[in-house]
Amino acid sequence: MGPFMDKKYNSVLKTIGNTPIIKIQNISTENAANIYIKLESFNPTGSKKDRMALSMIECAEKRGDLRPGMTVVEYTGGSTGSSLAFVCAIKGYKFHVVSSDAFAREKLNTMRAFGANLEIIKSQDGKITPNLINQMIQRASDIASAPGTFFTNQLNNPDIISGFEKMGNEIIKQIDGPIDGFCDAIGTAGSLMGVSRSLHAAGHNTFVIALEPSTSPILTMGKTGGHNVEGIGLGFIPELLDTNYYDESRTINENEARETTLRLAREEGIFVGTSSGMNIAGAIRLAKELGPEKTVVAIACDTGLKYLSEDLFSQ
Repeated sequence: MGPFMDKKYNSVLKTIGNTPIIKIQNISTENAANIYIKLESFNPTGSKKDRMALSMIECAEKRGDLRPGMTVVEYTGGSTGSSLAFVCAIKGYKFHVVSSDAFAREKLNTMRAFGANLEIIKSQDGKITPNLINQMIQRASDIASAPGTFFTNQLNNPDIISGFEKMGNEIIKQIDGPIDGFCDAIGTAGSLMGVSRSLHAAGHNTFVIALEPSTSPILTMGKTGGHNVEGIGLGFIPELLDTNYYDESRTINENEARETTLRLAREEGIFVGTSSGMNIAGAIRLAKELGPEKTVVAIACDTGLKYLSEDLFSQ
């Protein structure tokens, strides 16, 4: 039975989390570690971001920073916005969101579907660049200066980490043994930090890698640039990234990430987006290094259904 078949819920918010973990069978190599991927597409909006959206909203409610009648404000590439729009719809908050035409139409339309007030910043050539991200942040900050608003401000909000610590605890319970490697591409750094903190707290000696696009290697080389992998590689080091909780940073070529995404669909039946492909490409490399009898975990961040308007899956 599926993860929810033995229960009934009074709110769809209760179905966030408890996602399955799957061992990949066909695209890993011989004499390599076992690779398990956490399928976050099983969350209500098809993304790991449901976890952090719920955490940001409920932590703010507990502190009294967010109260009935207020408007939630955020800048987003789409998945965080979809998740916040979903949570706000259930809880009755208005949601004003700043995004861009650089991001998938499916994500933008999902935010609209949940009733968000969506504002679009035009990109240059459809590329995700530091300048575009900074424009989005500035516009969201301006909107959030009005009274009656609450700025979730995902890049500077430590509440997202507690949302992802729960995912880390799920992984530990599901693997039920040593976790030798974990890698995750960096956007907010929330999922890397949350899972890594859980692994540390549970006493796991896990080699943790922060991944980024090779065309925007801010962590590895101090350089920035444009790319088309949504949700990561923002062109600056995120506030929440703590060097005490990862061992190494590495780059992955965007083409390799896309090829891995295609192979996951066609050889494993696992349908995800390009940032997930980057995570699994990094996991495959690490699995080769660690060798047999070891275990590597990576996150499949969301569903490929969010990217059908792009040309990736039409090849």
